[in-house]
Amino acid sequence: MTITTGAAPPTHNSPVALARGFLTGGVVGTSLAALVVGGIIENTALFVTGWVLPSVYGLLFFLAGIPRRAREAAVVPRTALAMIESLKAVGGETSDIPVRFELTVAPDDGPAHRVDITQDINLVDLPDYRPRGVVVVQYPPDRPWRVRIVKRPTPEWEDRAASARLDSAPGTAKVAAPPEGFAFGFVVFLGLLLGAATVGLLFRADLFDWDDAAKPSPAAKPSVSSTSSASSTSSTTVVSSASGTVALGPGQSFLDKGELDRALDSLTKGGDTREALTVVVQERLLAVVFSPTGTRTPGFDPRTLPHDRFPALVKEATTTLGVHSPQTWQITAERLTGSLVIRVVVTGAEGTASLEADGRGEVVRRAPAR
Repeated sequence: MTITTGAAPPTHNSPVALARGFLTGGVVGTSLAALVVGGIIENTALFVTGWVLPSVYGLLFFLAGIPRRAREAAVVPRTALAMIESLKAVGGETSDIPVRFELTVAPDDGPAHRVDITQDINLVDLPDYRPRGVVVVQYPPDRPWRVRIVKRPTPEWEDRAASARLDSAPGTAKVAAPPEGFAFGFVVFLGLLLGAATVGLLFRADLFDWDDAAKPSPAAKPSVSSTSSASSTSSTTVVSSASGTVALGPGQSFLDKGELDRALDSLTKGGDTREALTVVVQERLLAVVFSPTGTRTPGFDPRTLPHDRFPALVKEATTTLGVHSPQTWQITAERLTGSLVIRVVVTGAEGTASLEADGRGEVVRRAPAR
């Protein structure tokens, strides 16, 4: 069965989408290279640029998307009845938990179709949703996969849902967001490589000077804090008076159990009580900006972060906030206003989404992609 929506769905292979993907890849590659190179050559400005650049890009990306979101908000959503085929809670430790629904949507003026969605449902209201139950939904006419359950429908639609009996749509009638395709992934990867290569070329002289200075003389011991193992795990650690970085080798992730603890311990030298201004965690890169010695700035001990909650926070951000094809994620911990804030930002083709957690790793705020 083919679903006709009256407007062509957006494609990730359009020139605008490809340019956006290339730019996103370039920002990611440039920021990662700036963090690593800046830490190695102890260039504070370059290092700070590495973690400021993604934030600035995310803000510009958000501002540039305001006209598009305004146009989408101006489109009158289509209201329809839908039958719950199945539902499953996928996580969450607050009163609102994300629930994954499989629905059969039956619009009044078109054929029925299936769709998978994830939506936050309050624990008190969860018993109202059950398999074979009929609910009221809304979705943009040109994007039938962006279905949202209407929790408080009008009396007319509420009466229709109470008396309706719907048949299941076949599995072949399922609709979903258009796939990204090979071209989009290629331009993102190309942008990442070019961004990283640009930073390396611009600072190659400093890197070569650092490499020559780091070579030990016959009567001296190496002064670079670098660790590497012949096994399947490896990492490189660089610590200066202002910052510290740890870069993991291929096939590793800071979401792996115990990896972040070991990295922070190597940066703080076990018993060092230096406080941090900011801690940034990406898939294979950890960066810490330390509080200047002798100043009274709001800092925190990076070893007290709720590391065990990080994998769950990243999973929730990449699966429940509307970014169906996540490309990058980043955890930022800072204490600039008195209390520790942990922010997880995920970027994908659908835009940028984020969530905030407190010092215990409990989610306090969500900002879905729009």
